[in-house]
Parts: sequence; C-alpha cells; structure tokens
Amino acid sequence: MELDLAGAELKAVLNRLRRVQGQISGVIRMLEEGRDCAEVVMQLSAASRALDRAGFSIIATGLQQCLADVESGQKSEEDRAQMMAQLEKLFLSLA
Repeated sequence: MELDLAGAELKAVLNRLRRVQGQISGVIRMLEEGRDCAEVVMQLSAASRALDRAGFSIIATGLQQCLADVESGQKSEEDRAQMMAQLEKLFLSLA
C-alpha cells in the first residue's frame, strides 16, 4: 500500500517529524546533563504524542485516498477492503 502524501499533508507530517527529531535530541542532551527525571519524562511524552499524531495523519490520508480511488474507479471494492484492513491494523498499532 503506497500513500501519495502530496502538498500540505506531506509538509505537515514532515514538519511534525522534524520537531520530534529535535525533541529526541533534547531528551538525549537532558539525560547527558543529568536533568530532572520528571522533565525528561515530560519531553519523552510530548515526543511520543507528536509521533502518534504523525502516524494518525498518515493513516487518515490513506483512508481518504482509498475512498477517492474507489469513487474514481481506480480501485475495486476488493482492493478497497484490503487497503481498509491494512489501515485498520496500522491504526490499532498506534492506539
């Protein structure tokens, strides 16, 4: 299953992932500096939520594309059912 993350969707997901990358670098630096445990865990929690949001955004885009492909005749109902099952598994892996 390939997703076509074009335009605004792709840019938003990539920006979110870059922010997470920065947060993780910050967490590593905090650990190296011996910072307070609560501060470190708070930053890890924020990074985790941001990763989840990126994943959900990708899944939502996949659902939209799947439905659009069926409506336009590019995909059959059988293809749609298979893609929906894959997206559901991915969704549940994030939940």
